[in-house]
Amino acid sequence: MRHGQIAANLTRHWHGSTDSELTEVGHQQASCVARALAAEAAGASAIYASPLRRARATAEPIAAALGLPLRIEPAFAEYSLGQREGALYFDLVREGFFKRIEQDPDHAPPDGESPRAVVSRMTAALVRVAQEHADGDSVIVVSHGAALGLAIAELVGGDHRTWFDYHMHNCGLTELALRPQPRLVRFNETGHLQSLQAGLQAGLQDG
Repeated sequence: MRHGQIAANLTRHWHGSTDSELTEVGHQQASCVARALAAEAAGASAIYASPLRRARATAEPIAAALGLPLRIEPAFAEYSLGQREGALYFDLVREGFFKRIEQDPDHAPPDGESPRAVVSRMTAALVRVAQEHADGDSVIVVSHGAALGLAIAELVGGDHRTWFDYHMHNCGLTELALRPQPRLVRFNETGHLQSLQAGLQAGLQDG
């Protein structure tokens, strides 16, 4: 799953390697997904998270609900844009950044990563985790939107350039099976967040 909401998700700034805190809504989303997984994934054998605070803060209530130790996996960190961190998505589009990385998967901003590098580390980590838990039990991974989109596009469709087709909501649940071949069992399920969304909408209408 993708981590809970951060302020940059609302302002549409790129916070790849920028270490951001969850908003209050993000913490509520994490609580909702923890309750959902406590009910449906009680047999999970492990939970992994990116080292960034927004992913750890999302994973911690899940780990507590399932009685599992939280394992930090650096390879599950978000796609870093280096010196372009904090840029508005609008500006990245206007500058042609996304077209450039589509044409050249090895392009990286100064001090940042290329799409190919992100795909390589993410897919390798997912496969390694699956191999370490090859007894068939499910494993929970809390990571980031761009990194997960790139990895899933590559694993399921064989082309990371379709990563925009795999956009995930904050704390949406995606189930990925890697054996016998990669496939999506479900994608970006958000039913467990409906009561929170309804409450937020009611609050907006009231005030």
